[in-house]
Amino acid sequence: MVPKPDDDPVWTRLRQDVFVTAKTEVMLAGYLHDTVLKHRSLEASISYFLAGKLASAYLTTTSLRDVFYEALTSSADICEAIRRDLTAVVERDPAARSLALPYLNFKGFQALQSFRVAHWLWNQERRPLALYLQSRISEAFDVDIHPAAVIGKGILIDHGTGVVIGETAVVGDDVSMLHAVTLGGTGKESGDRHPKVGNGVLIGAGAKILGNIRIGDGSKIAAGSIVLNEVPPHSTVAGIPAKVVGKPKTTDPGRQMEQFVEFDYCI
Repeated sequence: MVPKPDDDPVWTRLRQDVFVTAKTEVMLAGYLHDTVLKHRSLEASISYFLAGKLASAYLTTTSLRDVFYEALTSSADICEAIRRDLTAVVERDPAARSLALPYLNFKGFQALQSFRVAHWLWNQERRPLALYLQSRISEAFDVDIHPAAVIGKGILIDHGTGVVIGETAVVGDDVSMLHAVTLGGTGKESGDRHPKVGNGVLIGAGAKILGNIRIGDGSKIAAGSIVLNEVPPHSTVAGIPAKVVGKPKTTDPGRQMEQFVEFDYCI
């Protein structure tokens, strides 16, 4: 399922970026060689890299690396998701000046790829290990995503700190969310109790979306909002509790990262 190196432009570009970094910062050359340059594929590299970050006294780096590699090469869908996630960071975050920077340093990207392994384990009925990995991801990255959650491709979790995504949450493709976002329950429900976020949605820093509610495609959630009700497609909501205040200027604010909120309507 892994693309061949010659047919993998993301892997080629990442290696080129890392090679340049190793030439310009000699103190990091050994680290960059072990993390990226010595590997034959993106999946092999990221399995080695993340296993080192998440290993513990009970799970060695080698055993975790094998699990990560098995998960990340199990389907073309997962392989595509990794590449779209990494590309999304560079396209949307002005701080990401190369593929190497988010790959090596941005914990939102790293936590998301670690979640993809935990999600694969969950679907393989290896749920104790999936939940253990969820705990380690939370400890290492301060991002807490239940392994049963469903998350699409082309996802940006910017900064990552304090992001919480619940068990029955669903996140579509090309979604961007900033730090301290919660996709949670209301605290009094059971069963299917978490938000369903459509494609191309932008969720601002500190926003809390609570309950089994639908966030329509192409919508924008203003920073600090508490969302308790359905959000129509291509709407902007803001406030506590959040209400519709306008419409995004673009059809997919999750990709455009236009966070300014114009209050077109009375709240």
